[in-house]
Amino acid sequence: MNPSTAQAFVLVDELVRNDVRQIVLCPGSRNAPLSMVLAAAARAGRLSLQVRIDERSAGFLALGLGRAAALLGRGPAAVVCTSGTAVANLHPAVLEAHHTGIPLLVLTADRPAELHGTGASQTIEQRGLFGAAAASMEFPVAYRDAATGAHQNAIWRALTCRAVAQAVAGGPVQVNLPFRAPLVPDGDSGWPGSLDGRPDGGPWTRWTPAHTMSAHTVSVNAGEIAGEIAGGECGVSSRRSSRTLMLMGDDHAGRLRDAAEIAARAGWPVIAEPTAAPAALAAGAALVGSGSLLLDVPRLPTDLAPDSVVVVGRPTLSRAVAKTLRTAPAVHLVGDFPDWNDPQHVATSAGDRLGPDQPAADPAWRASWRRADEAAGTAIDKLLAEEPGITGLHVARELVDALPTGAPLFLGSSNQVRSVDLVAHHRADLRVIANRGVAGIDGNVSTAAGIALGLGRPGYALLGDLTFLHDINGLLVGPTETRPDLTIVVSNDNGGGIFSLLEQGAPEHAAGFERVFGTPHGADLAALCAGYRVPHTLVADIAELRTALAPPAGLRVIEVTLSRTDLRDLHTRLRAAVGAAMPA
Repeated sequence: MNPSTAQAFVLVDELVRNDVRQIVLCPGSRNAPLSMVLAAAARAGRLSLQVRIDERSAGFLALGLGRAAALLGRGPAAVVCTSGTAVANLHPAVLEAHHTGIPLLVLTADRPAELHGTGASQTIEQRGLFGAAAASMEFPVAYRDAATGAHQNAIWRALTCRAVAQAVAGGPVQVNLPFRAPLVPDGDSGWPGSLDGRPDGGPWTRWTPAHTMSAHTVSVNAGEIAGEIAGGECGVSSRRSSRTLMLMGDDHAGRLRDAAEIAARAGWPVIAEPTAAPAALAAGAALVGSGSLLLDVPRLPTDLAPDSVVVVGRPTLSRAVAKTLRTAPAVHLVGDFPDWNDPQHVATSAGDRLGPDQPAADPAWRASWRRADEAAGTAIDKLLAEEPGITGLHVARELVDALPTGAPLFLGSSNQVRSVDLVAHHRADLRVIANRGVAGIDGNVSTAAGIALGLGRPGYALLGDLTFLHDINGLLVGPTETRPDLTIVVSNDNGGGIFSLLEQGAPEHAAGFERVFGTPHGADLAALCAGYRVPHTLVADIAELRTALAPPAGLRVIEVTLSRTDLRDLHTRLRAAVGAAMPA
């Protein structure tokens, strides 16, 4: 057996022993040893292999598979590519995995050292290419030697286990693999020394579950030291607060659940973003469904103003959250050091979990938030019912209401996740997922596909048209590959609707808005889907959307044609309606 094949055989065997069973492979020459061993392992039923020709989409497909694996308590996913620019195309997915703490193995084939600096084709310095976004290690180049054959096996297995352990600890790990020719099996199955693993079939070493929390806690009713921010100690306010508001954003499921259970026992009002809301509801927390809009009321009623705010994870969707944190007397952060969600530097205390002994909410305070939420909900219902046409807000609400129990819903960045946040009814029985680590629009189709494949059940995605077009290659699934059971709903307003709601969308900037922000594309989504042999349905109203969402499914696209013309006015009227519903 040639050295490259031997090393690939051992690496794949040890990955399987470490419960790495979901692997995405991109075709190439330098990664041929891994490709051939992976294909054989897939044929033997030892792992699930997905093949994609676009490395950027492949990286996000692996990210989605990794998200699903984390939800199911399984080992991380891996993506495999050849050398050169193929590696660079994985960078966006690696960044998202890093900022969301998703375990991901990035196996990058490389030229051996003697080919670097020689002008050899497809040769770049790819070790550590992802910088601080990924841990990095490199396998030694394999060689055939009678005296060290078995020792190399032990080294390869130990390095593989180390890579898995680092990924499971929370984030991506690049494993750089210099392969020398020959790159394909030579017909000889012999190797000096044993290539076997542990006789019990287990991994060489044992890894521990990700996101193990330390003892740093936040307690809003005790004057203790809770954590450190920017190197300085941050004490917790000793004043008891019975008017505590909890804000929940994207975070690890375990921490969201634990914090929500504490909030439920204390009776605190909880405002949760869509990715955190199911955990809050499942824990019995007093979820404020219209929370983002209530916080955006120009003058929050006095009986709703909090004395203390507990922030769990990274709520990033609403500027009203930032406004609330600037004005709150005390802000307590719960998240991973050093990435606590404190861009304004307003924290009173910080830690990676919430202390179990928390002050109970004032009953009158709870009742005020409940009444405000009911009034806001009535105002939202009335505005949507009176709106003459279909809007992105209607699509968001209708899709969430229509999903079957237990369905995974992936929300695209920009307006779609925010529309769900503003008007959709929260449901405890859904899995709501979004790429909020760096909130990019790239790779969303592929991430949603990976989640559906990894969970092994029908999945749904709500994307904007630019987000969909940015990763249209996520629809490219070869005839020999497993197709995801995924329904993609595209809210198509022919451009960047999110910018209509920002400062650049104001009337005084109208002269240059369409070209550099609105960016209309005029793409024919039906024709594009036909080119990828993916079924496409165009709907024009809610009734047609409901019909299109009915099974059977498979991989399909439902396009809803919308207008950006009145989007800014619609959101202005929505906020005004909620504000008018509040007591004076």
